Amino acid sequence: MKNILYIFILLAFVSCKRKDKQEAVKETRTSGTLKMLVDESVGPIVQQQIDIFSLDYPEAKFETTYKPEEKILPAFLNDSIRVIVLPRMLTKAEEKYYNKRNIKINTSRFAIDGIALITNKDNIDSTINVSEVIDILQGKKSDKKLVFENTYSSTFQYFKTLANISQFPASGVYSKNSSNDVIKLIAEDKSFIGILGVNWISERNTKMTSELGKIKMLGVKNIKGKPGDDQFYKPTQDNLINGVYPFLRNINIIDCEGRNGLGTGFATWLRSQRGQLIVLKSGLAPHKLMPREINLTKK
Repeated sequence: MKNILYIFILLAFVSCKRKDKQEAVKETRTSGTLKMLVDESVGPIVQQQIDIFSLDYPEAKFETTYKPEEKILPAFLNDSIRVIVLPRMLTKAEEKYYNKRNIKINTSRFAIDGIALITNKDNIDSTINVSEVIDILQGKKSDKKLVFENTYSSTFQYFKTLANISQFPASGVYSKNSSNDVIKLIAEDKSFIGILGVNWISERNTKMTSELGKIKMLGVKNIKGKPGDDQFYKPTQDNLINGVYPFLRNINIIDCEGRNGLGTGFATWLRSQRGQLIVLKSGLAPHKLMPREINLTKK
């Protein structure tokens, strides 16, 4: 009797295992599970894309990590996770980690981001020159103070490169723990200029609706001889598209999975008409403008 019971249990177990295998989601361009690292400075636009993609393809699952650039790069370079979204290209040194293993690197730009400079709405100042920003970063005397979202962020690295410095000065430049913390500080204190990705100050950031009403974007004028040197520009969508706003950066999805799976499918979708429309509605600049179809009818 015990042997019969054991056989029944064993058959039931095997049956369940077979059922699980049959029900396992097949890995394709529109299904399966994608582990992905995302620089948090461009997190909002990536999450919007994931939300719509998941509605279109319910068998696609995303395990996404949103952290500052320096916090996610190690996991990408040591091959723990092979898909990453960054507001820049990989450097030659970073590419070597995959090149030495003969793994192809597929990089796709899907949007153009602007780094916004924000101040309190009641602040008299409404403009700033790029040269003035560089002076502050280089420690030259100024009555203005800059605050970044995080010392590990890609935005932080962008401005270190811009100012050609290895570290920021002891005074005049500060950091918080997140983009929302920067927004909150600027809404309360007129003495700071906040620096963060423009997608964080859109109406979609519902957590900060009250604070966003207390801030304004500064117009920025570029150094002479560079695009945007003729007047002060804000990071509006038109200015991002036309390339006249000084602080621009490309948002790229970098796929090193080495196979035709969900990573490839998502990267392709981001540059499709549907993916580009989401970028357009977000206020960022799309990789390419979608042609408008006009139907003409006779009356």
